[in-house]
Amino acid sequence: MDCPACGSPVTLEVGPDRPLSTSLSDAVLAAEEDEQIEVTRDCWDCGWHETRALRVASIDRTAGDETAVERAALIDEIADELAAIGCVGTLEETLAAIREQRETDSATTDTDDAAE
Repeated sequence: MDCPACGSPVTLEVGPDRPLSTSLSDAVLAAEEDEQIEVTRDCWDCGWHETRALRVASIDRTAGDETAVERAALIDEIADELAAIGCVGTLEETLAAIREQRETDSATTDTDDAAE
């Protein structure tokens, strides 16, 4: 977004009570009904400032693929755990174990398919 006063890029912050790194789309998707989201835009070149308040009037949800949602949540959790590991050796061992498990799963699946 560009500043309406001078055309320079503006920063966008979402609040209240949200980390500075929260995107507007993440804040909207995490909002509850009747929750207010504040959006602040600032131009650091000319000092232009704007704050807008958005209120979530209603939320309509559609059913999604429950398995896909659960899988995505598990992948996020695994990624968070891996990011917390500081030892390269542990990461290498974990990767080797995952690859071994995948090979075992593939071999089991291939054997099951051949038996049918």
